[in-house]
Amino acid sequence: MADPTVLEVYRREVTPELYGEVRELYKKHSIAEDARDLDGLISTLTPDCVYELVESGHRWEGHDGARRFYTELLTAFPDIRFDLTDIVIGPQGVCEEATVSATQRAPWLGTPASGEPLEWKVVIWFPWDPAKRLFRGEKVYVSGIDLPPAA
Repeated sequence: MADPTVLEVYRREVTPELYGEVRELYKKHSIAEDARDLDGLISTLTPDCVYELVESGHRWEGHDGARRFYTELLTAFPDIRFDLTDIVIGPQGVCEEATVSATQRAPWLGTPASGEPLEWKVVIWFPWDPAKRLFRGEKVYVSGIDLPPAA
């Protein structure tokens, strides 16, 4: 039997207005990320948001955690680029698939900088909070790059 919380999420009704709201917030988030506008990006997230690298177990919580996640990521990979390959938008949130390319210029997750160009795939889930009308963070699934386990 499915978790009752998942059933509530599954049963959310989609309306053109809600779809548009989720889509516009995702666009705002993406544009802010591309512009390296952390305040704009953080404004799309609930105060209790969670960023999670699922395979490795790394987690960052709240606005301070999200800011730390992005600061560390963008410092390690200043030229990071996400090329969207698929996307689903609905009343539950947004799920995107992208090819990521970047050069590691600083340590990340305890891994020393290689200085080499890298490419990997991600699937990122942005869960929607219907009460706060914001994203509750990101759940990131990674393929094609090794992530060290969280301590």
